[in-house]
Amino acid sequence: MPQQTARIKFPTLASTVGTALEWYDFSLYGTAAALVLPKVFFPGEDSALGVLSSLATFAVGFLARPVGGIVIGLLGDRFGRRQMLFVTLLLMSASSVLIGCLPSYDTIGILAPVLLVLLRVFQGLGAGGEYAGAMLLSAEHATVHHRGLNASIASVGNAIGSVVATAIYFLVQALMSDAAFLSWGWRIPFLLSFVLALAGFLIRLRVTDSPEFTTAVRTEGVTTNRFVEMFRLSGRRIPLAMLMSIAPNVLSYLPSVYALTYLSSTVGAPTWIGLVGIIIANLLKLITIPTAGWLSDKFGGKPIMIIGSIAGAVLFYPFFFMLDTGTPVVVWAALVMIFTLCCDMSLASQASMLSVLFPVKVRYTSVTFSREIIGAIVGGTLPLVAASLTGLGDGKPWLVCVYCGVLCLLCAAGTAALPKVSAHDLPEAQAARS
Repeated sequence: MPQQTARIKFPTLASTVGTALEWYDFSLYGTAAALVLPKVFFPGEDSALGVLSSLATFAVGFLARPVGGIVIGLLGDRFGRRQMLFVTLLLMSASSVLIGCLPSYDTIGILAPVLLVLLRVFQGLGAGGEYAGAMLLSAEHATVHHRGLNASIASVGNAIGSVVATAIYFLVQALMSDAAFLSWGWRIPFLLSFVLALAGFLIRLRVTDSPEFTTAVRTEGVTTNRFVEMFRLSGRRIPLAMLMSIAPNVLSYLPSVYALTYLSSTVGAPTWIGLVGIIIANLLKLITIPTAGWLSDKFGGKPIMIIGSIAGAVLFYPFFFMLDTGTPVVVWAALVMIFTLCCDMSLASQASMLSVLFPVKVRYTSVTFSREIIGAIVGGTLPLVAASLTGLGDGKPWLVCVYCGVLCLLCAAGTAALPKVSAHDLPEAQAARS
């Protein structure tokens, strides 16, 4: 692996820390939606229906992400990336803290899940603009030769946030009885979001805005009608970028959310096996994501994305076969195979390509539009669709494997059709050479 310390800029590290603190909230909800929220907010005799209802609230957050992403993207192309990252952090952390304060269904009845859905919507609005802003701020501060590496580091923040969320959830659950955890202990990880958000605000105060954005505003002015300009300037790159965003969602949320439900409800494995596996897979991302970003700088993002997507399509059936064993080491190897190796190739290459695919003055809007709509359609619904397909298959996951495999192959095809893009071709890079 290359020497990275001199190649990764401080704004990248600061953006990544902020993203880690913010993604703590989103990942925590995914874990809780699979394991505890069905019992707190959707109690009843039919446990399977409670799980489906809880996973549906997970999907609601993704349905809100395109709205938040587009609005925040439009504002980010007008006022800058840095300012919007404070907005997203506030939305995410406030929503999480309030979720931790919500009364249960047994206390206030149907109002409890209604309020849960409302807060999940606000969480989705913040998440919609977070990753794109952090990724662009990192990429636009980087040198041309290391743009892919810096752009990919934002995904490391997602992994760190997920590790911290899963570890705290697991620790709190392990330190108390099941009854105490179900009664009030599950709230502790959500309430801790306040402390983490405060740290995120302080760190992001030290970051300046994107030099590419500020230069574009100074020389060209702020673009009016940015939504119209996005389609005029980006053309067919928008729908192709949407196809390119499919595999990162499939390879992220199938193993990190639905696999936990599958292991618990179908395989009958103890909860700790899946949680430990997610922690292991996310810790390895601290190595695999920067490596994939470096490979994207060296060979281009397209081949890395295509390899990761096709590998995922081929390995879904072995993935579920390994989960079915219920053996901890085998389950962990399955999670690393999909959630770390295949997923990280797609995440890093996606960041590398999105950071150069669109003109800087409409880049934030273009990235959030293409990425977050697919996140809602594919990522948000995936756990719910997978649970339904498993039911249709009489508890067997073969329909899930077919569904996810087709989605990953669509991603590979869309990526192959994208024009070849490189940071060296950006106007600012050309100006620096002249």
